[in-house]
Amino acid sequence: MLNDLRMIISLIAAVSKNLAIGKNNDLPWHLPDDMKYFMQTTKEHYVIMGRKNYESIPEKFRPLPNRTNIVVTRKKDFFAPNCSVVNSLEAGLMLAKEANQQEIFIIGGAEIYKLGLPLANRLFLTEIDAEIDGDTFFPAIRKDDWSEVSRKHHPADARHAYAFDFVLYEKKSSIK
Repeated sequence: MLNDLRMIISLIAAVSKNLAIGKNNDLPWHLPDDMKYFMQTTKEHYVIMGRKNYESIPEKFRPLPNRTNIVVTRKKDFFAPNCSVVNSLEAGLMLAKEANQQEIFIIGGAEIYKLGLPLANRLFLTEIDAEIDGDTFFPAIRKDDWSEVSRKHHPADARHAYAFDFVLYEKKSSIK
């Protein structure tokens, strides 16, 4: 059933060279232009996130504005105001399919990325040019399974301690 969703499933994440994506339930870096990229890319889309990722978002930004927020949790009584709460990634994907979404974004954390990676058609990765200490990691991807579609470099500057690239990958089996 999930193989026939007929929508693009995209993962979006910022990852260091060692695949760190978080530390102490927060981002281990401050990259304002990456945050702007994330907000612009996911705007007007459904986004799926795990409960811990949802709870890591500062309360004043919850739910993420201008997008439909879906929170995946095993907690039966979990409540997230103005969000859809589901108990599996599959249930979240079905909500988006039922709403006729063309593309849905999986926005983390680690466990949700791991579950979503085999289903993904696209990866929007901000590849940070540094090894950064973290306790949460993006799953390793087989580069042979993906084609790089675009890459835009962003140098380190007064507001960004690290250089990084905005990279779009498409799964080779998804390319027509």
